[in-house]
Amino acid sequence: MKNTKSTKIAAWVAVVFFVGTLFPYAYSAVDGGLKQLRTFVNVLEYVKENYVEPTDSDTLITGAIRGVVGELDDFSQYLEPSDYKALKNDTRGDFGGLGIRLSKVDGFITVMSPMPNTPAFKAGVMPGDRILFVDDRDVSKMDLDEAVELMRGPVGTKVKVTMSRKNEKTGEYETLPDFHFKRQKIVPEVVYYRMLDGNIGYIYLVDFSGHSTEEMEKALKALSKQGMKSLVLDLRFNPGGLLTGAVEVAELFMGDKQMIVYTQGRKLEFYQEFKTGSKADYPDLPMAVLINQGSASASEIVSGALQDNDRAVIVGQRSFGKASVQQVLPLNDGAGLRLTVAKYYTPKGRLIQRDYRDKSKADEGGIFPDVEVKMDPEDEVKIFMQYNNLVYTPGKESPKMEFKEKDPVLDKAVEVLKEGPEKIIAQKADMEKARQEEAEQQAGAAAQDKQKSDTNQKEEKENK
Repeated sequence: MKNTKSTKIAAWVAVVFFVGTLFPYAYSAVDGGLKQLRTFVNVLEYVKENYVEPTDSDTLITGAIRGVVGELDDFSQYLEPSDYKALKNDTRGDFGGLGIRLSKVDGFITVMSPMPNTPAFKAGVMPGDRILFVDDRDVSKMDLDEAVELMRGPVGTKVKVTMSRKNEKTGEYETLPDFHFKRQKIVPEVVYYRMLDGNIGYIYLVDFSGHSTEEMEKALKALSKQGMKSLVLDLRFNPGGLLTGAVEVAELFMGDKQMIVYTQGRKLEFYQEFKTGSKADYPDLPMAVLINQGSASASEIVSGALQDNDRAVIVGQRSFGKASVQQVLPLNDGAGLRLTVAKYYTPKGRLIQRDYRDKSKADEGGIFPDVEVKMDPEDEVKIFMQYNNLVYTPGKESPKMEFKEKDPVLDKAVEVLKEGPEKIIAQKADMEKARQEEAEQQAGAAAQDKQKSDTNQKEEKENK
């Protein structure tokens, strides 16, 4: 009896916590939802008392909270204390590392390539080295993420790493003297660039990190010195990153207080506009932007802004559709709540966020290309593995980039730039008008069908 009473109390505490703390604007709905809340308490009590295995009230309530938040969308999330702590550490950005690209090979955590000018590169860590211990902790049975977490830490702190290296004569791996590293802030390569035929510059932007704009500026200056007359900005497989990075990159090509993106939620305080400054470094450089289904978030903000302002031609496939604003709130016991509070819209008011759950909204969200070029996902991956396969070896020159895979999306973008992107941009208004007329026709037909159906139902009732 005591157990039952304590379970009820715990359940009602959870309900009050939800209604009163997480959703303070839900008070008006309490009366209407009171029956469902009572059902929740009854279910929790019955499970607690009758489930075949012993259960814990805290675990059940945590699961219920996680289920409620997970029902909202794919990005709102209840954060366990450990997850919330990790999120705060990542957000602060005060953690450093060694500068090693790792993978698990034959069951061993293996160095694929040390990054140039990092502690690992300077210490002579070589591709193929195996990591055995981190601060005397055996990593042989750890997964990759767990081992990487051991090597990360505050910038300036030290870590001891034990590795083995293959003896080329015997083929056996031999343990090396311990490496003693001082962690530093690692700045990975986020920009690759080269000159294409026809004085067309090409920049592949990996993501929008804190150094993306700086690296973009370096690449643009280098290409300008080589005689760049137009540019291909490749955002395929770019998962996004910092909003500030997206705004700064857009500002390189757009000026005069143009709209880049705006956010809008249920509350007025979540409406915010992001506009360019008065001057751009490359306001008239002809551009084509490449996107695909792996382009998300900040990359969609940039491509949408350039498209809506008739600043670039978008080539490729429809983007992923991930552009929503999450607010992180601290909860009891060190947990946290990441809640979607607003969504991003392009300058012309197009919703970027895509609703994968609601099939009726299949045509909403993401950035649609001006010129569609479909590709098999496996072929796209091969193209970008050319970047990922770069192997840096201490004592040797930086590897040269070789591009052997056929890239029809890039070929089409080059074709557009050679013909003149203004032709495509001039056609965009007609294309948008045609799409709008088609949508209106479909809506009109649907309305007529509904009216006809309603009339038939009314006549059937009258006949009865």
